[in-house]
Amino acid sequence: MSNRGFFHFSALPMSTRMVYTMTLLVLGTGYLFAMLQVFYSHAGLDGNAKNISAQDIRIAYHGSETDTRLVTALKGPMAGMLPETERAVIFKWVDSGAKQDAFESNVKPIIESRCLACHDGSNPHIPLLTSFDEVTKIVAKDTGATIPALVRVSHIHLFGITFIFFIVSSIFTHAYMRPLWLKCVIIVLPFLTILTDIFSWYLTKWIPGFAWFIIGSGALMGISFTVQWVVSMRQMWFYTLPEEIEECGGTLPVMGQKSRTQDM
Repeated sequence: MSNRGFFHFSALPMSTRMVYTMTLLVLGTGYLFAMLQVFYSHAGLDGNAKNISAQDIRIAYHGSETDTRLVTALKGPMAGMLPETERAVIFKWVDSGAKQDAFESNVKPIIESRCLACHDGSNPHIPLLTSFDEVTKIVAKDTGATIPALVRVSHIHLFGITFIFFIVSSIFTHAYMRPLWLKCVIIVLPFLTILTDIFSWYLTKWIPGFAWFIIGSGALMGISFTVQWVVSMRQMWFYTLPEEIEECGGTLPVMGQKSRTQDM
């Protein structure tokens, strides 16, 4: 057999396997925190903070048909920043027409004590809430994520997630999996779903039904990451190669290459 194959984990030096293992442990932990971030950023936008739903995704990207930007934020990612009683005061103020006199007496003290630590203008990416005029800017119909915000997050995700899967998939190439086409699909899938996920953000901005594409893309991406992570970790430390591969010194054939047995 030619030497153009890839070496299985068992044929790699212990030091290389340790590098791969620690890399997967850190990236796996990071992926879990990324999922928590998605949950805390979107869960509750539909009024139910116990889970994340397709309606949450629709509101995040397309906007709400009934709530203002302020109310949507207080139902979702900002829900834990204020006690229920203070949120109720703000909701009542919005429902009653968001008048300035009621703002000065009831809402402004809450904002000053709970919100201005972050919404004081020091971060240009979050709303400024230092005055009545600034607050009224977000007491308007929630139209979802803005195009500039989507563009900003898109370029971060395109570069960041691509590098993550480049690393994970490069490690996974050392795994033994048959049929070979399945291994290739698992490697290619997350790169495709990165594109479908991000383009679905923009489509959902105009057509809320595309929220299901966001959910589907994220699910497929997560499945691929999990399979590559689990298979790689298992085969690095808890797996015995088939006898015919062991005889080849752990060398895995490349596409189109034949080994001594037909199933390779």
